[in-house]
Amino acid sequence: MPFEIPFVQIVWWAMTACAIGGAIGVVSSNNLFHSALFLVLSLFGVAGYYVLLSAGFLAVVQLMVYIGAIVILVLFAIMFSRRMMKPTEDEMNRQWLVSVIVAAALFSWLIVVVNSVSWPVTSAAPTADTVLQLGLAFLGSYLIPFLVVGVLLSAALIGAIFLAREKVEAEEI
Repeated sequence: MPFEIPFVQIVWWAMTACAIGGAIGVVSSNNLFHSALFLVLSLFGVAGYYVLLSAGFLAVVQLMVYIGAIVILVLFAIMFSRRMMKPTEDEMNRQWLVSVIVAAALFSWLIVVVNSVSWPVTSAAPTADTVLQLGLAFLGSYLIPFLVVGVLLSAALIGAIFLAREKVEAEEI
């Protein structure tokens, strides 16, 4: 009988490659626009983890809010900024060695903490539909904060467009 790899394990490794590869691309790319595209790849890998954990709502939120809204807003800000299109200074960070040492120390500390905690595991199914509960909460007790956040994000987008737009000669006089 040949050795068979479960489908879930193949998908997990693919999502890991997306998440880690995208993260490495974000920090190693010299082009800011390419870094934002690598961020999309990394966030897509995280959305895949949510799918594997049977957290469909979180996966959809990851795709729609983070990839579909925030990263696209960042891409628009990069494209509106004429300074990024013609860089005049060196884009490489001269403190990369310090960053690598700090990141390695934090990663080591994270591994120690994760291995020292006794993680409880249960096979019990959730008692209620979590998507229904979240929907009722957003349309119930959290309706006002949800709307306020929407208005603030809309105002920020309008302000960013106003600041980034080109000035015509009639406005400069």
